[in-house]
Amino acid sequence: MISVKNLSKKYQKKLAVDDLSFSVSTGKVTGFLGPNGAGKSTTMRLMLGLDNDGGSTMFDGKPLQEYPEPSKMVGILLEAKAFHPTRTARRHLRVLAAAGGISDARVDEVLDIVGLKEVANQKPGKFSLGMSQRLGIAAAILGEPKYLLLDEPANGLDPEGIAWLRQFLKDYADRGNAVFVSSHLLSEMALMADNIIVIGKGKLIASTTVDNLISNGGNANVFIRVEGSSKLERRLKSDKIAFEKVNGGLMVSGTTTDELGKLAYDTNVPVLELLTHTASLEEVFLEMTSGAQEYKTVGPESEAKTEEEA
Repeated sequence: MISVKNLSKKYQKKLAVDDLSFSVSTGKVTGFLGPNGAGKSTTMRLMLGLDNDGGSTMFDGKPLQEYPEPSKMVGILLEAKAFHPTRTARRHLRVLAAAGGISDARVDEVLDIVGLKEVANQKPGKFSLGMSQRLGIAAAILGEPKYLLLDEPANGLDPEGIAWLRQFLKDYADRGNAVFVSSHLLSEMALMADNIIVIGKGKLIASTTVDNLISNGGNANVFIRVEGSSKLERRLKSDKIAFEKVNGGLMVSGTTTDELGKLAYDTNVPVLELLTHTASLEEVFLEMTSGAQEYKTVGPESEAKTEEEA
């Protein structure tokens, strides 16, 4: 596994990464989440030894620099356009392959994997962001590394590309490797990741599985749609059960489908729809990081209030 211990990084007076510790297991896709400015990219650079300050990162018990062929241990995507713009895509990968002791045959193989075979002899300086990301992913997997560290690899990809990336990373982890990936696409992370690490202002907020994060991070409510809604509403108010009207039904807090179904039966109202509503990864993430936002948007109400105060 990857073992991260007490990573810290300070820029002048700002502590970008604050005594951060976590682990990344093989056979899993681990999502790395945090608001803008949380320290995700800095953490990845510290893990790889591209930046330094305090703490350590061990890959199977050793720092990355102790491996004679590091590209076969860790594949990296930190910048979408980390290539010479006038060198062809194939030649760019061949340079990396030569440096890592990797055969030219593997270059053509990875170009095919990421869908760039048809443009292998084109210069990537004019590639779209999505194509540049694919080339970066090709470079990361060139040495068939045990670990992948990818910073926002879905940026610029179209829906087909995002779907391909999701399945590719899941398959890569299923072969006994570890994938550590940051993303702001929380709906994709919910589909892709097994484990989640959340940080805010450089500090660890959570390190758990996606299922645990969702089940424990937000309250489960029950949605019910009935004939004679007003009758059920009066009963809920009488029993002091909180609810709100949504989508032609009621979202009820502090109960279960069994309990609410029985209550509706006792109230003699026919139930048309009854289901548990659990918080999404996005909802849980926003709740967990509400106090760790580096940059906050201002809504119309807040703007109006500010103008009145001014």
